[in-house]
Amino acid sequence: MKISTKWLKDYIDLDIDAQELAEKIERTAVEVDSVSRPDKGLKKIVVGKTIEVKKHPGSDHLNICKVDIGEEELAQIVCGAPNIIANKKVIVALPGSRIAGNVKIKRSKMRGEISEGMICSLQEIGFSESVVPKDYADGIYFLPENAEPGDAVYSYLGMDEDIIDLDVTPNRADMLSMRGTAYELAAIYDKKVTVKKPEIQEDESDSIEKYLQIAADEKLSSTYLIRVIKDVHVKESPMWLQKRLWNAGIRPTNNVVDVTNYILLEYGQPLHSFDYDKIAGKKIEVRLAKTGESLTTLDDEKRELLASDIVIADANGPIALAGTMGGLESGISETTEIVALEAAVFNSSSIRKTARKHNLHSEASMRFERGINRETVLEALNKAVQLIAELGNGKIVSGIAKGAKENVQATSIKITTKKINDVLGTKLSDVTIIDIFERLGFEVEGKEDTLQVLVPARRWDISIPADLIEEVARIYGYDNLPATLPSGDATPGRYTYKQRVIRDTRSILESTGLMQAISYGLTSSKKAQRFMLDAAQETHLDFPMSSDRTTLRMNLVSGLLDDVAYNNARKVSNVMLYEQGRVFYRAEEDERPQEIEHVAAAMTGLYESQSWHDEKKVVDFYVIKGIVDHLLAKLGATNVIYKATQRYEEMHPGRTADIFLDDLLLGFIGEIHPNIAKEYGIARTYVFELDLQKIIDFNNKLTVYQPVSKYPVITRDVAIAINKDIENAKIVDFIQSRSSKILKTIELFDVYEGGKIGINKKSMAYKLTYSDVSKTLADDEVNVDFEKVMQELKQEFKAEIR
Repeated sequence: MKISTKWLKDYIDLDIDAQELAEKIERTAVEVDSVSRPDKGLKKIVVGKTIEVKKHPGSDHLNICKVDIGEEELAQIVCGAPNIIANKKVIVALPGSRIAGNVKIKRSKMRGEISEGMICSLQEIGFSESVVPKDYADGIYFLPENAEPGDAVYSYLGMDEDIIDLDVTPNRADMLSMRGTAYELAAIYDKKVTVKKPEIQEDESDSIEKYLQIAADEKLSSTYLIRVIKDVHVKESPMWLQKRLWNAGIRPTNNVVDVTNYILLEYGQPLHSFDYDKIAGKKIEVRLAKTGESLTTLDDEKRELLASDIVIADANGPIALAGTMGGLESGISETTEIVALEAAVFNSSSIRKTARKHNLHSEASMRFERGINRETVLEALNKAVQLIAELGNGKIVSGIAKGAKENVQATSIKITTKKINDVLGTKLSDVTIIDIFERLGFEVEGKEDTLQVLVPARRWDISIPADLIEEVARIYGYDNLPATLPSGDATPGRYTYKQRVIRDTRSILESTGLMQAISYGLTSSKKAQRFMLDAAQETHLDFPMSSDRTTLRMNLVSGLLDDVAYNNARKVSNVMLYEQGRVFYRAEEDERPQEIEHVAAAMTGLYESQSWHDEKKVVDFYVIKGIVDHLLAKLGATNVIYKATQRYEEMHPGRTADIFLDDLLLGFIGEIHPNIAKEYGIARTYVFELDLQKIIDFNNKLTVYQPVSKYPVITRDVAIAINKDIENAKIVDFIQSRSSKILKTIELFDVYEGGKIGINKKSMAYKLTYSDVSKTLADDEVNVDFEKVMQELKQEFKAEIR
């Protein structure tokens, strides 16, 4: 919301520097995006009058103009604007002037003719293309007839005003109007607001009943009013109105449409004007759209209406999308003579849905979504018809057509001064608190410590005692609130078991060289269904921001692959990333998903670069498996088993394994499928994903310290020739299950395949470590256990002990 400090003075006597005012607003009410002055940086730009305009002898599109700039002699200026004509007041940049973009204008020759300056368009002196009237968009702008040649143009164009651009939050929609902002500043600076109520003169010889019949569903529109102005002449708005609109960022159109936009800015009340002669059947109804109905809106786009859309309809069907945008066919044009002007309060939820589903966000819809002052709907309508009649030489038809009219009451809230002081930590007196409420325009009745506060309808954001406490804090000043430390018994803070595991997980993975990534919790439906650990239903957003963010994620790997692709596209080929976060699994019978803690990683390229001392180490299955082993061991997850699997379509069928803790599936590990790598445009990449919640739940117990044995260990090495299709895990499990308790570890240290042991055979060499915490082991005891297990191994797997 762009606020002109000059316009503010119509309501409140406030002579404060714009920067200081903006800082006060930001400290007390809402954020300020910027403070600007349109004439800043401009120099020597004056009013000129074109006395003579003739064609340039050396050009088809240039004209030589004799221009009165308030000096004794006329200035000769060459101009290429297509709409330049004689006897018009124009904007002239003199030699040595500065226009928009800090461009300096010099005396020059154009095709052999002297040009003493430049006749400017609005865009050339800094106006945005979006606010320039369409009639002047491709040419120069004509100033009003009362502009004096030689005068600076800034005051004529409203460029000498300070503009404060407010970033109004949804809860302070009352500041989406000049009046609302004036009331706020009056409270901050303890000033009085002066507002004038409109006084209209109706044509008593004509009645609204002759023109329209209207009906409105109060659930859709709690207030719906229409007034009619006849004998209207649609034309360009006067300069004062155009200045106020373009300083607020709105393009002037004509005197009827401009008045509705002016009231929108002044009252925060959206209005809509219809060409009365284009209303079929002279009946208007506020209803929901019907199946198959469509409407071409003012932006010349045909829209298929939804059953949830509120429409304004005549006898032939919809003529406007309520609270969002009018219809093209019923809009105001140069031939309009009778104007039907609508003022209403529409259901905010319905307007929000319509604006989002049709991607049609307007100044009107924004205000209806956030709320408007329901108390001044009729006043805003009367002010609008007064202005339209005045600027268009029209007559106001007597009476108001009412489809619905809400009875608006002030909100009554009870609060105690003790409660206010307790919350704010202050010692404010009753007098001070009552004064703050009265500065805000609230009525207060006090009885001892208890206050009964009546909040006017213009502050619809206030409804509970906590809101009143916030108002006291704001106006008293956040900087004035005392800073105090909490009192009471000290409570030691500590992490829960789950929080410790999550933080330890991150620390462990970072110690292995991985870097943390944070991906979006929203993804596409396609990516959400990939790399699934458990079966679950998707959870879709009703109103996604984009097609890439429609669904809650059900895995972390997809987001990490996006990150790998992003880095690879920027010539970063060695990527080691992990992410710890939540995925969202939903059962078919549930409406909302369950949030589950996961951890995942993606690695590609070199794990270690080559140096003078070390060889390079390329990421492969065993590198990432080592990281998983390290992580799970640190988290206390023992007895982890890896089993080859082909159940993940997105993973390489021969280089993927499920990870089990006893019989509990924790996750998976392996290389992504080449087709997936091609889709992302990345090289060979290895990933893992673990259900961290299962690890937390499984291991939620104290870790018991096991003392290191003080007795020496005994080791045995053995090489076993077995069939190629037998997995290492099976061999290890078998040896552990058949050995006595003195066997502590089994380590695979060599794998060999070659012609000497057969084509379908492989040799696997193991180191077995034996130990006893209570005594020194004898070789004979170890040999007996070792030989027994080896004999059973030969029988079970047809193995050959080499």
